[in-house]
Amino acid sequence: MRLMRVFRCRPFSKRFLVLLVLVIGLGVYCYYYNIAPSAYPKPRTGAIVENDLKSRFYDAKKVGSDQCPAVWESAADIDTLTTYHSFDFQPSWLRTKEFWDRSFEERYEKLRNESRRPMLKVIVVPHSHNDPGWLKTFEQYFDWKTKNIITNIVQKLHQFPNMTFIWTEISFLNAWWERSHPVKQKSLKKLIKEGRLEITTGGWVMPDEACTHIYALIDQFIEGHLWVKNNLGIAPKTGWSIDPFGHGPTVPYLLDKSGLDGTIIQRIHYAWKQYLAQRQIEEFYWIPGWATKKPNLVVHNQPFDIYSIKSTCGPHPSVCLSFDFRKIPGEYSEYTAKHEEINEHNLHSKSKTLIEEYERIGSLTPHNVVLVPLGDDFRYEYSMEFDAQYINYMKMFNYINSHKDQFNAEVSFGTPLDYFNAMKERHTNIPTLKGDFFVYSDIFSEGKPAYWSGYYTTRPYLKILARQFEHQLRSSEILFTLVLNYIKQSAAKNLEGAERMLEKFYEQLISARRNLGLFQHHDAITGTSKSSVMYDYGTKLFTSLYHCIRLQEAALTATMIADHTLHSQRIIQSEVEWETYGNQPKKLLISFIDKKKVILFNPLVEKRTEVITLRSNTTSVRIFDTYRKKYVPYQITPNIEMIDKKKYVISDVNFDVMFVATLPALSAVTYNLEEYTNTSHNSVIFCNNCTEKRSNDNDRGENFSIKKMMPGDIQLENTVLKLLIDRNTGFLRQIQRKDIRKRIVAELQFGAYQSAQRHSGAYLFMPDYDAPEKSVLNPYTKSDNQQDDNIVIVSGPLFTEITTMYLPFLIHTLRIYHVDDPALSHGIFIENVVDFESPPKNRETELFMRFHTNIQNGDVPEFYTDQNGFQYQKRIKVEKLGIEANYYPITTMAWIQDDENRLTLVTNHAQGASSYEPGRLEVMLDRRTLYDDFRGVGEGVVDNKPTVFHNWLLFEPSSNIREKRDTQEHVSGRIDERHFNPNQKTTVYELPSRMADYLSRTLNYPVNIYLVDTSEVGEIEVKSQEIYAQGFPPGVHLLTLRTITDEELDQFPSATCFMVLHRPGYSCAVGELEAISARFTPETRLNNLTIKNITHVSLTGLKKYKELSSLAEIKLDPMEVKTYKLKF
Repeated sequence: MRLMRVFRCRPFSKRFLVLLVLVIGLGVYCYYYNIAPSAYPKPRTGAIVENDLKSRFYDAKKVGSDQCPAVWESAADIDTLTTYHSFDFQPSWLRTKEFWDRSFEERYEKLRNESRRPMLKVIVVPHSHNDPGWLKTFEQYFDWKTKNIITNIVQKLHQFPNMTFIWTEISFLNAWWERSHPVKQKSLKKLIKEGRLEITTGGWVMPDEACTHIYALIDQFIEGHLWVKNNLGIAPKTGWSIDPFGHGPTVPYLLDKSGLDGTIIQRIHYAWKQYLAQRQIEEFYWIPGWATKKPNLVVHNQPFDIYSIKSTCGPHPSVCLSFDFRKIPGEYSEYTAKHEEINEHNLHSKSKTLIEEYERIGSLTPHNVVLVPLGDDFRYEYSMEFDAQYINYMKMFNYINSHKDQFNAEVSFGTPLDYFNAMKERHTNIPTLKGDFFVYSDIFSEGKPAYWSGYYTTRPYLKILARQFEHQLRSSEILFTLVLNYIKQSAAKNLEGAERMLEKFYEQLISARRNLGLFQHHDAITGTSKSSVMYDYGTKLFTSLYHCIRLQEAALTATMIADHTLHSQRIIQSEVEWETYGNQPKKLLISFIDKKKVILFNPLVEKRTEVITLRSNTTSVRIFDTYRKKYVPYQITPNIEMIDKKKYVISDVNFDVMFVATLPALSAVTYNLEEYTNTSHNSVIFCNNCTEKRSNDNDRGENFSIKKMMPGDIQLENTVLKLLIDRNTGFLRQIQRKDIRKRIVAELQFGAYQSAQRHSGAYLFMPDYDAPEKSVLNPYTKSDNQQDDNIVIVSGPLFTEITTMYLPFLIHTLRIYHVDDPALSHGIFIENVVDFESPPKNRETELFMRFHTNIQNGDVPEFYTDQNGFQYQKRIKVEKLGIEANYYPITTMAWIQDDENRLTLVTNHAQGASSYEPGRLEVMLDRRTLYDDFRGVGEGVVDNKPTVFHNWLLFEPSSNIREKRDTQEHVSGRIDERHFNPNQKTTVYELPSRMADYLSRTLNYPVNIYLVDTSEVGEIEVKSQEIYAQGFPPGVHLLTLRTITDEELDQFPSATCFMVLHRPGYSCAVGELEAISARFTPETRLNNLTIKNITHVSLTGLKKYKELSSLAEIKLDPMEVKTYKLKF
């Protein structure tokens, strides 16, 4: 500044001063972008040619509506996003835990005296909520209680002709059915036919709605619905979802697509309970976030806290407790203290009290029809409870119904279907609602809000394992359907052995479906069961994952190995070995002797380019693509091996061979490994602590060049990206997009909230606000706070990566690719290996990964989350509430954005995410809480396992097209005319970029890698490729190709399958990838297969809509999911 003052004092011309300022600015600019060393070289091969800047942004004018239709935001009477922010989260009634105040009582008194109000109609629904695992395993619960409950239902409903019941968990019903005498089975079917036993929802379980992914959700609904149809001969008509911890729009959408008429929800925020009750809104149409046809399904919200009798007969739990007539000898609880049998002396008073409570519920609706659940967890396991509840309630029901002049009410046992039919007769003006009911909060324990946002992240090892299993099951379903039906249609004698082998696998395939379905239970994927039960879930997943991989190997052997005499041998083997539950899978070594061929299977119906990793004990190798007849780019990298979890060495015996594979849609391609020495493909290692040699290490330097890191901050670079890394921490600081000349601050931080003891646990997240955020890496950091010795940089022709180690707690790797592929070159790959060690280390720790950016996402921060990998929801910070109430579930991605830029984090599992401060995006990685949170599980979360997390990070520009889309693009779907305002500006439904959508799909459904093991057979012929589908539109995702069980032979496959399709929505105003078509054409086909019949059916296949003449007639709107039944 002193120099500048000297210049201003001199009589220079204005032109000179302007020139001087420009020179100084240029100098600062050049210095800023050259402060990092250039020691980490750019790619030597395979670099991308930069596009012209003018073509960076997507031009909507050049693309037809089929490729990139605009998706408009829906309009609804209630928008949860805006309404939620208006709530008083500390109402005066909070301490009493009951929202029923004087205003509700006055309205009730007024309505009961209105002569024009319809008569009160009450439908009491006996139920038993059976968790397929929680405090005990599925099998333990079944043997202990559930089998008795279902048996009692069958016996007692025949004994009591006026009683009804419902059943939801088909997993338990199947277990009972398999062990029951045919007489009992027929009795149960008779009750269903009479309408006194209703199968509600019909899913394999009552799924969680926050952590579940769309594939697993649909699959467990299909499994349950087909079981119900095949064994009971019916289709479910109503849903019953009373225990998931918060509700989202995906499950209602799927139930509507499955043909259900109504569904019931329970657990929503206490402030929502009050809001809806004040407005007499207990029913609504839950519409998706994008404009589409209004659903037929009506959603009913139970007005009070929980589904137990204490909270369902009316607004006063103290009153309702006296109407639970369960009395089991030796059992003592809060309701037994108030137990009072109904007799002639108290009949009138008890009936009057009960009907008054029912009337209070009726006053919360305009139609005066009331649904009252009568049950709780694992109720009715004793026949005496059936007797007590039925006899006492029937005394009151008969008394009330015979004194209509006094009570003006009709009361009976019934089912949810009875309720919806009665309600619809009286109520036609049902409002619409959009958004969701996360985060759920209760006020059970202390009369203080408790936010259920911890389970979004709890036990991430299992959440990741479930997604990996989902991928393997999906691959197995597709290969099984395609290969088995190809063999059957070919009628080749030499393939009969392969056909029989695949048919044997079908029973294991059914078991795998059911184990994945079981894990979607709202106490399984959430991580909220006891640790022993979680272990049981995990071993079930692990076993079925193993079976799925064996099935894939058999199917590929049948199509890729020409010699049919070898089909019974395990020649094709997965290159990954899943040894033990709780550990990470191990990669098998390639060998030039007997494992020199690799088969890659692309399970997606779109072409993809990936970098494949193989494990080798030699660096003398190259890879040949037998399909394209050429050698492919590759890079050889040494493994970093840990010693006693505290030190690391650069291995001289184990290497990763990484090569570029471009795979056609839904194909298997063979790659040959050849012995070849070319050190130009070997990585260069930059490391300050890697030059010390082990005693047996004499020639490591011949394989890899190991160099010292240069001083200053670190810079990684490819043709698109330039990343600035903090030298002291080893973490990202800044991202520059060289191709579009943009950069953002993106400072990466790992930290942790300290758990509030006994308030944060498996379910709840509650930080200790008296304690600062934990510097969780400090115990693993050198005393001088420098990470030089724990940073390793690897650079080569395919990628450059930096690995920073805070051993043993965290190993963080950040990688950019030098590959001629738009997605790979634009994305930043992140891997975190987290090891909490054994407790009590890292106790009360809620670990997060956080990005601090200069993206202007609002003074009151806004960000976006996916919902079940299917739809997307805008989130706005609720300033009245703490961080625990501003954490939301994600299953595939979250992003923050402003008018110019978007930063997207793509993930491969369910976790919590938040944007609590402007420019900040964070995700929770893992949690350890030593104490229970008093929500029933009775223990803390201390069974953490070493877990590997994978993410993609995308920095993308937003073009000006967002402002022009109203006139330039075709509108997909329609806006409900009831809410259309011609003067209201239509808003575009925010979607991920196509690149984010694509990377999410490839992260969740990676390429399957198999080795050809010839150790027992010698040299054999392997086909160069097998392309299973042709002409499938890349804009449509094949969710599954699921073989249907034979109608006559149980556990045996038929020649029909369900093809479930999803057309993901994406934004063409963000990012650079070209739009793609979602149009089926006459060229669309499944190769080598003749499709005899195509029928459009409901989502789970129980309803038939329309027959099609060919695949070319298939049409999907953006975001839509459809199912087609194919007969081969």
